[in-house]
Amino acid sequence: MGKFTAILVCFLMLNTLSAQTDTDGLFMAKNNFCGGFLGTYSSWNNYWEGTLYRNNENLGTVSSNAVMFMGNYGISDRLNIIATLPWIQNQSSSGTLIRQQGIQDVSLFLKSEIFAVDINGFLPSFVVIAGGSIPLTNYVADFMPMSIGTQSKNAMVRAMFDIQKGNWFFTSSLFGMLRSDVTIDRTAYYTTELIYSNIVSMPPVTGYNLRLGWRKAIDTYAELVVDRMNTIGGFDIRRNDMPFLSNDMEALKVGFNGKYLIPGMRGLSVMGAFQQVLSGRNTGKSSGYTLGLVYQLNLKKQSKQS
Repeated sequence: MGKFTAILVCFLMLNTLSAQTDTDGLFMAKNNFCGGFLGTYSSWNNYWEGTLYRNNENLGTVSSNAVMFMGNYGISDRLNIIATLPWIQNQSSSGTLIRQQGIQDVSLFLKSEIFAVDINGFLPSFVVIAGGSIPLTNYVADFMPMSIGTQSKNAMVRAMFDIQKGNWFFTSSLFGMLRSDVTIDRTAYYTTELIYSNIVSMPPVTGYNLRLGWRKAIDTYAELVVDRMNTIGGFDIRRNDMPFLSNDMEALKVGFNGKYLIPGMRGLSVMGAFQQVLSGRNTGKSSGYTLGLVYQLNLKKQSKQS
C-alpha cells in the first residue's frame, strides 16, 4: 500500500521547503543563483484504505529516502526559473516486495511576480508559477508500493498571494496540475470495472498551501505550513487490494520550515523542515523531515572577476 509514498515524498520536498520554490513568495535577485541538495526521509505504518484507517503487517513500515537537487536563477528581480531533480528510494520493513530506487522526474518552473505594492508598511504581492515535470528514467510505475513515481508528464499552474508587515508574513496559494495518460506493462486492469487496455488515465490534482511566519531576509526565516492536495476523480483502494496509479488521493499536512544563513560562511545556508499528514484518503499517514544545504552567489560578479 504505497504508491502514495512516492507521490507524497515529492509533494513533501516540493511543498515543504521555502528555498525560493514554487510555494513561497521569495525571489532571487537578477543574475543570482541559489542551488543545493536536500535530503528527505518519510515513513508510515498506518494508512487510509478509502476512508478506512488501518495498518498492514505484510508491509510493516514503508519508508522513502530522497535526495533532491534544486536550483533557482534570477532572470530578473521579478522572474525566476526553478529546476529540481530527485533521486528516490522506497522500501518496506516486512514482506517480499523488492526495494525500488532511482532518478525520478525533472521539474522546471517559471515564477513571476505580477504586482507588488507598499500600503502603509504592508507589502502585498501576487505571484504566478507555471511549469511541469517529465520522467527522466524508465522506472516501473505499476509496482505498488515500491514505485518511485507514476511516469506521467505533468503541467502545473499556481496562483499565490503574499503579504508582509515588518518581519512577519502570510502566504496562500492554490494550484492545479494536469497529468498525462500512463502506459503500463499489462493489457488489463481493474478500477471500478475491468478495463482491457494498457493505458491509464490519470486524474488531475488540485490543492492549496498556507504559510505563516517570520523572515529577516531571503536566507533567514521560520514558518508554519498547512498543505492540502486532492485528486479530482479516481477511485478508492478495494478492501485488502493493492493501490493503483489512478486512485483518488487526498492528504492534509502540517509542518514547520526554517532556513538560516551560516555565520562566516558567505552565501551558505542550512535548511530544515518537518511535516506530518493529519488526514487523508488512500494515503499513508506519513511523517517526514528534510535537511539541506544551499549556496547563493551572484553570477554576474563571478563573471566579472574571472
